[in-house]
Amino acid sequence: MELDRTVQRCTVDHMTTTPMTERGIATRGRIVSTAADLILERGARGTSLDDIRAATKTSKSQLFHYFPGGKSDLVDAVATLQAERVLEAQRPFLDHLDTWESWLGWRDALLAYYETQPLGCPIGALSAELARTDPDHAATVIAHMERWRSYLEAGLARMVDTDLLQPSIDPRFLSMKIFSALHGGLALMTMFESVEPLRAGLDAGLAALREAA
Repeated sequence: MELDRTVQRCTVDHMTTTPMTERGIATRGRIVSTAADLILERGARGTSLDDIRAATKTSKSQLFHYFPGGKSDLVDAVATLQAERVLEAQRPFLDHLDTWESWLGWRDALLAYYETQPLGCPIGALSAELARTDPDHAATVIAHMERWRSYLEAGLARMVDTDLLQPSIDPRFLSMKIFSALHGGLALMTMFESVEPLRAGLDAGLAALREAA
């Protein structure tokens, strides 16, 4: 089965320190992709290495060959995969959040993506779970959330520079306000099993953006 392009990219990135054969790339990518689905459904604590081995039909030695640190390494790989999937779903708008049109396109791209994600935000859910259950390990995963937010801040900073926003605006604070509205909507979307809370959260975030014009 052809690998998801994001899975393949994440696996190739891993190869920069650990060269692998094409078969090894495919096997590691399949393990990460399957583990991502299980963790999204059951949570990191509710998913064991035995669960992943059974679902991927891999041996214990094979699993530790690709993930020497065991579950910790695998969760990191899953977080990277999920973060890349989420960011990719927002492109090309995410890279150019410095016009009103790009922000509207970003909003629509997020709505379209999360309509296909009935279990909510994969990277947000993983970050929240690890923050509660594994604070030492959570920082690595939460960094993906901060990277996501930083795209918003960068676009807002450019809008200040081009006089689309007031010069007194703090891009970091405004990006956090929009990001919080987005993730509040995502949390309620999961609870109500409807995309409408996400739509409302995004619209609230864009309303705050308009107020800063």
